[in-house]
Amino acid sequence: MKKLAVYLKDYRKESILAPVFKMLEAFFDLLVPLVVAGIIDIGIAGKNKSYIFSHVGLMLLLAVVGMTSSITAQYFAAKASAGFATKIRQVMFDHVQRMSYTELDKMGTNTLITRMTSDINQVQNGYNMTLRLLLRSPFIVFGAMIMAFLIDVRCALIFAVAIPILSLVVYGIMLISIPLYKKVQASLDKVLGITRENLTGVRVIRAFCKEQEEINEFDEKNKQLTRMNEFVGGISALMNPVTYVLINLATIVLIQTGAVRVNLGRIQQGDVVALYNYMAQMIVELIKLASLIITINKSIACAERVESVLEIKSGMTYPKEMDMGQKLLKEEEDEAVRFRHVTFSYEGAGAPSLMDISFGAKKGQTVGIIGGTGSGKTSLISLIPRFYDVDEGCVEVNGRDVREYPAKWLTDRIGVVPQKAMLFSGSIRDNLKWGKEQAEDTELMEAATIAQAKEVILGKPEKLDFMLEQNGRNLSGGQRQRLTIARALVKRPDILILDDSASALDFTTDAALRKAIQGMRGKMTVFLISQRASSIRYADIILVMEDGQLAGQGTHEELMRSCRTYQEIYYSQYPDERPPETDRPEEGKARQREANGMPEKGGQV
Repeated sequence: MKKLAVYLKDYRKESILAPVFKMLEAFFDLLVPLVVAGIIDIGIAGKNKSYIFSHVGLMLLLAVVGMTSSITAQYFAAKASAGFATKIRQVMFDHVQRMSYTELDKMGTNTLITRMTSDINQVQNGYNMTLRLLLRSPFIVFGAMIMAFLIDVRCALIFAVAIPILSLVVYGIMLISIPLYKKVQASLDKVLGITRENLTGVRVIRAFCKEQEEINEFDEKNKQLTRMNEFVGGISALMNPVTYVLINLATIVLIQTGAVRVNLGRIQQGDVVALYNYMAQMIVELIKLASLIITINKSIACAERVESVLEIKSGMTYPKEMDMGQKLLKEEEDEAVRFRHVTFSYEGAGAPSLMDISFGAKKGQTVGIIGGTGSGKTSLISLIPRFYDVDEGCVEVNGRDVREYPAKWLTDRIGVVPQKAMLFSGSIRDNLKWGKEQAEDTELMEAATIAQAKEVILGKPEKLDFMLEQNGRNLSGGQRQRLTIARALVKRPDILILDDSASALDFTTDAALRKAIQGMRGKMTVFLISQRASSIRYADIILVMEDGQLAGQGTHEELMRSCRTYQEIYYSQYPDERPPETDRPEEGKARQREANGMPEKGGQV
């Protein structure tokens, strides 16, 4: 909690006033047993009705003032805790937005969601309870002991013995339960991860009839969470019965000692009632304190998890400004992108994902990238906008290392359309304006026309004001892809990266899209990843990826002559164009024997 305390600076007043008013409430509660003792010893014993009525009125006044103090304290505690949690949530969200892809991959989406929701809610609840009870309960406990000493020292010694024993019990249970609550939250991360995976992949699960397997896996993880909660809950639950036993034993000893002291004439009957009331107040407050300790344990464990996210320092640093003279000089470069002996590996990966990649792309060129699954295509283009930093070598944009550019410069000039089409809840206009906030409707429609999304927009009754559901669930896959491409085109980037973003489009729409992009004004460099050879066939440069390495680069014609990997990909999609001599050796020999009228191997004429 210490590192999060900096976010309380705007709520210092509320954080002070809440416990102050709670202490006032506690002070008035401590006066009540003395008033009751006076009513018994003076009013009832002396049959003084006026004294009884006046002190009953005093008790009502103390109750009203105490309740007012309690409500006021609750108001300030709620304001401080809610504002504190809101501030942490905003800071954490901003921090996550600044984290690099490496840190995001390492942390994982599931645990970040848990820490931003459940953990922060626990911190808020813990801080609220702390302001209300952390000072009040000890104040009542020790205040009751002091008041007992004012009444009778012999009886007060019972309080002095009971309080340390109870404190040891509470503190011991707290030490055991804090690390266990951390494990509970970590287990909650796993349950959330399975839930999220099942909800996002429900169609695939049903398509393969894997519902029961997923249910069984969820049940197992959920049972683990339940068992862990039961275990730590059992330890925490010991606090109430142990506290009750100790307090009741102390109460029995107190009543016995008080009765003896009354018979000896050392104290009056009202004093015994007052001592019993103080012991009862201690019981209530210690039970509250026990529950508070459990809540604080949870909030401390959750606060440490939140702090661990905020302590993550991004491995990427961006310069705030750049040398304008150097910038203008570099922008005169004819080369848009240059990879110089680039090697890259993901955090925790056993081997590099890219190894010794070198190529160049001039401004206005279209660069096609093709290769098998896991060959490193997406990893390659992720280095251009600096989603990740290279391990060795460098990536240059306009003749300058991408690490020398401010983040905004890169995002303004590089448009990226990822593999998975991602749209957000809101209107189509709102989504397209992510590319350029000041864009007019004409600019949006122009980008949509190039992206072959114009008919998608015009086909909706509200046109640009048509409301999309989360992730564009009310659109087809092809419609989502076209709108995400249009969003990137709105800002007219210098470099456009299409990461297999036309996979859901038919061949005609795909061809029209590529033709429209090539016809755009200006020298926009396009990087086009595709599994279709037809999509990248007419690119100025084609990069062929295989196991993280460049298996070949050049035009379609050049690669068809020199690159075996490219030939295999192309002929797998166009088998009718495969010449006989490019068949596998066994097939080629069989065809040759058949042409010569010879039998198959091992056969007879």
